[in-house]
Parts: sequence; structure tokens; C-alpha cells
Amino acid sequence: MSKNKDLLEALLDREAIRDLPLRYCDHVWRDDIDGLVDLFAKDGEFIMAINNKETGAKGHAALLEIYQSGLAIQPRPFIHNHVIELLDDKKARGRCYLDLRSAKKNMAFIGAGYYADTYVKEKGIWKFQRRHFTALRIDDNPVAALPAPEKTKPKPTAKAKRTARPR
Repeated sequence: MSKNKDLLEALLDREAIRDLPLRYCDHVWRDDIDGLVDLFAKDGEFIMAINNKETGAKGHAALLEIYQSGLAIQPRPFIHNHVIELLDDKKARGRCYLDLRSAKKNMAFIGAGYYADTYVKEKGIWKFQRRHFTALRIDDNPVAALPAPEKTKPKPTAKAKRTARPR
């Protein structure tokens, strides 16, 4: 392959991968669980870590079940800062960051975190092989299999101690 063709293929691959989290959010917003699951490879996996506890699902049937449970809270995700690393012409990995709001709560902020993703090209189409979501803050538990999380609040900052200066 020529250098220009290789560069073009890499750009097209990057753009297809960049589109995955955007489509993921779009499917969540529209409660399109079938479309959401179709973004995953046949043996694709989703893992969610909240307060050092993980749960997840592997394969389309299990993914359908976990997303049906998770979308019950009516999450409205906003994904940003997507970083992609192409490993070869059929594998890649990346990260993106999440601000999460709730349609049930008048679009109130309910969480934040990040996804560590691996991608695979199946039959010429990029898919999620694995999504590992780490919640940095989550106020509603989107997956019933996990115990309800304690609300996480920012820790108060320590006030500087005043010390008397000798005169």
C-alpha cells in the first residue's frame, strides 16, 4: 500500500472509531437498546466500576439485559475528550470522558467518569470490544446488579491554618 493510502485508511479508521461513542450516546438518549448493543462486537463486553465494585455483561444477550436495567434511570450522557490509539488495522484502544445527567431529574447532573475502550474491526466495521466505565461520581445506580452507591460529594478543602508571626 502507498503511504498516502495508509494515511487515508488510518484517518478513516480513526473517524469510524470516534463515531462509536457519539452513536453510543445517541442510542442512550433515544432509548434504542438494540442499536446500542449493535455497537458491540458479538462477544463484546461492558464493565462498570462504582466505588471499587464492578459489574458487567459479555455478549449481546447479556448486554441487552444490563442496558435495559441501566436505561431505566433515563441517563443523558455527554461524551467528550476522545483519545484514540490505532494498534493495527483491526484493533485500537481509547478513552473518553463522561458528564451524566438525568432526564428524570430535569437534566440534573448525576455523575462523571471515563471509559477505557478497546475496539475491533468486525467484517469491516469498527465495534466496541470492551467498554470499561469508571465512575468518579455517580448519584443514581444505573445497573440494578450493583448495590446503590452512596452519593459522592466533593471533599471539603482544608482551610489554611493561621499562624501568628513574631514581630
